[in-house]
Parts: sequence; structure tokens; C-alpha cells
Amino acid sequence: MKKLVMLISVGALLLIALVGFQKIDSPFYLSLTPADSTNDSTSVYFKHQIVSLPEWQTLYDSLHLREAGLSLEGFRFAWNGFQKAKFEKPVLAIADFSQSSRQKRLYVIDIKARKLIYNTYVAHGRNSGEEYARKFSNQNSSYQSSLGFYRALTTYQGKHGLSLRLQGLEENINHRAYERAIVMHGADYVSEEFIRRTGRLGRSQGCPAVSVADTPKLISLLSNGAGLFLYYPDIAYLKKSKMIGMFRNDS
Repeated sequence: MKKLVMLISVGALLLIALVGFQKIDSPFYLSLTPADSTNDSTSVYFKHQIVSLPEWQTLYDSLHLREAGLSLEGFRFAWNGFQKAKFEKPVLAIADFSQSSRQKRLYVIDIKARKLIYNTYVAHGRNSGEEYARKFSNQNSSYQSSLGFYRALTTYQGKHGLSLRLQGLEENINHRAYERAIVMHGADYVSEEFIRRTGRLGRSQGCPAVSVADTPKLISLLSNGAGLFLYYPDIAYLKKSKMIGMFRNDS
């Protein structure tokens, strides 16, 4: 019996040493610290403390967004901006332009329900790049995408059929979106068949164009107050934006 007690004591001390010197990288880890002991010096108790991730990363992990291709950095910035903008709908669409246009890089997330409700293709502007978007502009007739946060407004019937007006929320970044007629609309060049023929998705005049088939569903989800975030790790945007909280302590 004394040998058993001694073995338990030695094992507990080794566990304390390992926890004390080993770096723990798990996002959720168990912190072991000695608790109040009894008079029996061979008995060691532990109290357990769970250290959790911030809410945005918990949501990112629970929706398996990394596996779906969405940038962790992009999602964090999207989360920060969503909190600040106070959109009328708890729905946020993220176009991750750090990805190839061959990928389904538009993610529509219901923040309240904590669900990824749509994942599909989205085009960038013709002068932003070919397969990848690399250049961005807020200028009229630039035919480039503008990064940043947008509020989805009302719908209308235009030359591309059902379309969704967008309001750029970031001054000197995308605030000319309305006058530039930057809208979400359907386009024939947003399709897997187009990718097979050309090796990339087709491009717009700066609009976040989607497939004709996806248009009714997406516009229904976003219209009248949802958020849209066009993301790319562009240094000029990251420094200028007041929404993303990159150089502040926002989380």
C-alpha cells in the first residue's frame, strides 16, 4: 500500500513538472495548479481552469472556415467591422479576394444563428487582376474592386436583371460605390463552365458579381441591411481602415 501511495505521489510531481515547463499550444487547454492539500502529504489535488479563445475565433473554428478556405485574418477583420457597423441584419458576407477566383471565396454567415449559410463564387473587377485580385480602387471608371465594408441596401431590376445596391461604408476606400454603381448582380461569366474554358472566373467592372443561379438566394439573404466585406491583405487598406481594428486592441 505504501509503495502504491509513493508511486502516485511521484507521478503527480512529474505531471506538475511537465505542465510547468512544457509550452501548450492548444486553443483550449487545461491549466493544472496545486489545490489546497489535506494533512496527508502524499495526496495532491488539482484545480482545473479552462482558457478559451475569443468569440470570433470560436465561431471560425466551429464553422470549419479554415477548411472551407476562408482566411483567419480576413474573418477576424470581418468580425471587428461587423461589430462596429451594427448592420440591421445579423448576416455577413465575406469575399476573400486573397483566394483564386477559381475558388468558392464568398462566404455568407448568419452571425446570430452561428451558421455558414452559403459558400459560392464571386468575381472581382477586370482591372484588379486576372485569376487573382491584386489592385483595388475607389475611383470612377477604374473597373477595379474596392475593398472594405458595405451595407446591402434595396434591390432593383437593371441590365443584369435582379441586382442589389451597395453602400460603401469606408471613407476614401469604398465610399464612391453608390455613384460608381457597384452592386451585386448575376453574370454568365461567374460559372464553373467559364473556369473550365479560361482557367479563371470572369471579371466585372468592379462589382462583386455572382452566378445567375445564385443571385436570387444571395440577394434575398443580404438585402435590406446585411453586411458585405471585400477582403485582401492590402497594406494600404489595412493601415487606412478604421473598421478592422488592426492597429488597435480590438478583438
